[in-house]
Amino acid sequence: MSTVGMSLDIFCRGLLRELSSEGYDVVALSSPDQPLEDLGRREGVRTVGVEMKRDISLFHDLRSLLRLIVVLRRERPQMLHTMTPKAGLLGMLAARIAGIPVRVHTFTGLLFPTATGLRKSILKLTDRITCLCATHILPEGEGVAADLRKARITRKPLRVLGNGNVRGVDLDHYAPRPELTARGKEIRKKLGIPESSFTFVFAGRFVADKGLPQLIEAFKGISGHDCRLVLVGDTEGSSHALTRESLASVPGIHLSDGWVDDMRPWMSMADALVFPSLHEGFPNVVLEAGAMCLPSIVTDINGSREIIDSPQLGFVVPPATVAPLREAMVTMMSLSSAERARMGKAARDNIAAKYSAPFVRACLKNFYSTVLNTSHS
Repeated sequence: MSTVGMSLDIFCRGLLRELSSEGYDVVALSSPDQPLEDLGRREGVRTVGVEMKRDISLFHDLRSLLRLIVVLRRERPQMLHTMTPKAGLLGMLAARIAGIPVRVHTFTGLLFPTATGLRKSILKLTDRITCLCATHILPEGEGVAADLRKARITRKPLRVLGNGNVRGVDLDHYAPRPELTARGKEIRKKLGIPESSFTFVFAGRFVADKGLPQLIEAFKGISGHDCRLVLVGDTEGSSHALTRESLASVPGIHLSDGWVDDMRPWMSMADALVFPSLHEGFPNVVLEAGAMCLPSIVTDINGSREIIDSPQLGFVVPPATVAPLREAMVTMMSLSSAERARMGKAARDNIAAKYSAPFVRACLKNFYSTVLNTSHS
């Protein structure tokens, strides 16, 4: 269960089909939307839609909770596994009320560490309620686990599966190949980027939490070099300062036409990924860039620091800073193509060893088998 169907599609692609083929009766549950329907057809599983709001809304949340209780009492699953914050809160509450024996929640990221004031208190309270109602808590990475312990969100045992990531990377799909290089060159030509220009790529929502204000300022500081910055994403939830018009007005910055279905050509056209996010659970874009042999500059936050855990894999800078980010970008540009190629190869080898999709799915399926067998006894 997740709040919206897109999250299930991101986290569970291929997993639900595998579970069904191995004898599990799987139901995918989220707000009713097209991604949920598409996922059900592709994975061959039943779907149930219950409207949920991402933001806090007492009236809508209570109505969603009551509907979830009805659904769970009708379905009587042996286990409910929730992901994303609102699905975790409502799903774990409903499952406990409905008497579902195994209640698992995965924290794919935490919102309270960077919040302030009343919002921070409310977010911590909702996470505490989620943990209170869950029988098993799975943080996505040791960093998320450490934040939960430090904030005293729960005293229950926390279990990090595998090396932390809940999705894994399809190393056959995310791999350099000539056709992707050709498509990357087409993108550069379309955007008007000369082949000689060193190009950084960023992927994510155009919001302050992704570190875009710092990235823009850092890029302005190196604009004297022959370099470009390509921003791939959309302005959903962005502030006035981060509109497409304001971003595109900065010399040397190029924008995608909204979200893209396939990031691989955009990674193929770039020389390095820059991802200065202020907080994450376990950023898939950094994993995918590594699998594509693209060196990365990331911030010292949960997930990112766990992926880029060696100077041989990329550069890690303090979050919410400009000067260190600018220095890392200049250093990345100063490396020879051979040095960057070695860094990219090391990043892919690291991803293959620790975050391949089959390994991640095997860890989760082994966990399912263990907790369900325990619940029987």
